[in-house]
Amino acid sequence: MNFDRTGFDPAQAVALARKTFEIEAAAVLSMAVRVGLEFAAAVEMVLSCPGRVVVMGMGKSGHIGRKIAATLASTGTPAMFVHPGEASHGDLGMITAVDVVLAISNSGESEELTVILPTLRRLQVRVIAITGGAQSALARHADAVLDSSVAQEACPLNLAPTASTTAQLAMGDALAVALLDARGFKPEDFARSHPGGSLGRKLLTHVADVMRSGEAVPSVRPDASLSELMREMSAKGLGASAVVNAQQQVLGIFTDGDLRRLIEKGADLRAMCAVDVMHANPRHLVSSALAVEAVALMEQHQITSVLVVDETGRLCGALNTNDLMRAKVI
Repeated sequence: MNFDRTGFDPAQAVALARKTFEIEAAAVLSMAVRVGLEFAAAVEMVLSCPGRVVVMGMGKSGHIGRKIAATLASTGTPAMFVHPGEASHGDLGMITAVDVVLAISNSGESEELTVILPTLRRLQVRVIAITGGAQSALARHADAVLDSSVAQEACPLNLAPTASTTAQLAMGDALAVALLDARGFKPEDFARSHPGGSLGRKLLTHVADVMRSGEAVPSVRPDASLSELMREMSAKGLGASAVVNAQQQVLGIFTDGDLRRLIEKGADLRAMCAVDVMHANPRHLVSSALAVEAVALMEQHQITSVLVVDETGRLCGALNTNDLMRAKVI
């Protein structure tokens, strides 16, 4: 369908945008005043649920429901979305008596939802409703009703679901937040359900996952000549080398920066060995440490590489900022 754009008024568009924000903000804030013990009862219902939260909704409410289900699942509450229309044609079998249904409908009279409510009741499935219809069929069948009613839609025609869907989404977010708090959900728990995200990488990646190990770790004995030390550093490409004893315990470290400083001082490099030029008792990490701890250590002491030891204090790895960048920890 083509529309006449010759009458477009930029100022009117901006005014409508501002009006939309005002209407939708007012809709959300009005729920803050109304929310009470019914909300707490819904939270308790989910907390005591041994199954999953099955979110259902038609149309725009269905789109909101999918997002709410995703938010619940990522914050410690097992949840999934089931389309009400498909539920009447077999998908109702996905719902069991140990589940809780979170049904979303602004009017509370969506036919696809109301037709399956008696069946849910026979299955003894508890229902939480997010609805603007306090006297609706959905509200009458629900065990807990979360009032998401709005005074008006942001749509100038007061027809398109706008403020009402914003209110539904905010109510779903409030439910998810209350549940994660009640469950004692921590950043580490969030990371486990988001392993591909930046937080997941930071909280789940350990030094052992990103360090160089085995033959890739540069190391020499204390009596190694400086030329041997330099060859080891060049071959391994870390910009540093550990100095270890026969038991692989770390005695010291030597870096490219140390070499530059020796040259600047005019030191007789041919007469020196590793023990003469190393920094004793260097900073190090255990392999079980989080990779973000390596980042913090490097930033705090302005170093670009760090040695890694096992639980017995023996050298088992090394890493630098490039290794951490490849792992997307920094």
